[in-house]
Amino acid sequence: MNFTRGSVGLFLCIIACNVAAQPAAAQSAGPAQPAAPAAAAPPPPPTPIPFNDALLKAANDLFSKANLSGAPDKVTLVIDPLIDGVSGAQSKATHLEEARIKDLVKSTYPRFQVARFSPEAVAKAPVVLIGTFTAVNNAGTPGGAKDAYRICLALADMKTKTIISKGVARALPEGIDPTPAAFFNDSPVFAKDASTDSYIKTCQGTKVGDNVDQAYADRIVVASLVNDAIEAYEDGRYRDALDVYQSALKTPGGQQLRVLNGIYLANFKLHRTKPAMEAFGKVVDYGLNGDKLAVKFLFRPGSTQFISDRSIRAPYDSWIEKLAERTAAKQGCLEVVGHTSATGLPAVNDRLSGLRADYIKDRLEDEQKSLRGRLVSTGKGSREMVVGTGKDDASDALDRRVEFKTVQCAGKSTL
Repeated sequence: MNFTRGSVGLFLCIIACNVAAQPAAAQSAGPAQPAAPAAAAPPPPPTPIPFNDALLKAANDLFSKANLSGAPDKVTLVIDPLIDGVSGAQSKATHLEEARIKDLVKSTYPRFQVARFSPEAVAKAPVVLIGTFTAVNNAGTPGGAKDAYRICLALADMKTKTIISKGVARALPEGIDPTPAAFFNDSPVFAKDASTDSYIKTCQGTKVGDNVDQAYADRIVVASLVNDAIEAYEDGRYRDALDVYQSALKTPGGQQLRVLNGIYLANFKLHRTKPAMEAFGKVVDYGLNGDKLAVKFLFRPGSTQFISDRSIRAPYDSWIEKLAERTAAKQGCLEVVGHTSATGLPAVNDRLSGLRADYIKDRLEDEQKSLRGRLVSTGKGSREMVVGTGKDDASDALDRRVEFKTVQCAGKSTL
């Protein structure tokens, strides 16, 4: 569907006073009070520029303005992989950003020595580059079309745990491929959690001189292990990935959704069905304990039937079985919420999302009879999109998700 861009109006109220027509006594009452200044017009939105130019602008600002007072002649720099600022996923676009930033550092900023993001490098308290890449409506219109990408880069000195530089820019969407990287594309659930939120907050919610978000600092070792595991997964080294994910889980701060997701995915790729489903059960428990779990069930366009690609839908039956089992075990109640992308008429999307939620609800109740009367289904249409680019492909699959939210049972406690 097409979005209509709103406009901002500025209303000026002008009061004219005819002083000469006033009686002399009124004029002698005292000097006239100055009129209150008119409210300043809001600044115009940033002008998006081509992606390569925007990235270079943000990166050059970041490195040229870095506060390196007291730092050695050579500064170790590691890059904690850049992510989408809403979904928390790495993508082809963020991978391209990292590659170009590394090339820029080597050619233009030799004081920074790029090291691999690893537990060994993190132990030396280096400077860490973090960044988000987020589809936005450039004018800031709520619900408006995502017509630009916001680039946010930050340098965090892990010795002082402070932000020492920032770089921002807006990029035009042409030529950008937001397709999620393999781990995030394959993940059965929306993997953004508190650890990802702390990363985003450290990048987007700080200014130079601010402290790094404490949760980010506390979990950076786990983040480096997750980086190792994701690299192994995307290289097809699933056994190595599984070993690192399990190591991350045992590390303080390692109880994260992306770690549990990784253990499920690695086992699934290794055809270890029983351990995979045990891991998926822990993913479900994690989500339900946090009162929200978003699962990526993909449906045929305009239909309540799952997508026809068997390689994608193969685990869906097992997911539903485990969702029903874990929900029934907690003896609680759930709201099953369907979502769609923006393609199509709003009324049609509302109905379709509700029918898809009904379908999942019925499947859960068929698996566990005890859930009957404990589930309610609703449809949100496209009103709560996560990505919102309207591509209707792998890059915005999260917009076509089904969420499970714990709700109060009549006369009973929540999950």
